[in-house]
Amino acid sequence: MTPAEPRIRVSAILRWHGRILLCRHEKPGKEYWLLPGGGVNSGESIVDALERELREEVGVEDVPVEGPVAIVDSIAPVRSFAQKHVVHIIFAGDLSGRSLEKVTSEDAAVRGHRLFSVDDLDGVVLHPPIQRFLARWQPGDPVVYLGSLWVP
Repeated sequence: MTPAEPRIRVSAILRWHGRILLCRHEKPGKEYWLLPGGGVNSGESIVDALERELREEVGVEDVPVEGPVAIVDSIAPVRSFAQKHVVHIIFAGDLSGRSLEKVTSEDAAVRGHRLFSVDDLDGVVLHPPIQRFLARWQPGDPVVYLGSLWVP
């Protein structure tokens, strides 16, 4: 089987009063959570892609972002059914000065949103699995490569 070409995904750690906003996704029999974001289109800068994805997935615009703050590879094991390689470029933004009452999604894959405290993330299926990073990350920290992390 030929390895898949890497896909670039941008996302943001969106903080709101000490909690992190995540998007719920579903696959048959599975529920998992992602940082808001998505794929970068050909000819689109990563910042433009992030702005577009935040608008589509959570309905927010003009969010000042920091970063990138982290980079993660998600590479499916060689023996898996579908070869997949996603390079996650993670930014950060603070939504504390905004109301989240109107958080909506134009993205059909998003099945809802929820704010999580860092302590609540241990019991959550998060793609990529960056719970430990989120627990220790602080604004202004240097960018970090978190390695190759995979969750089926």
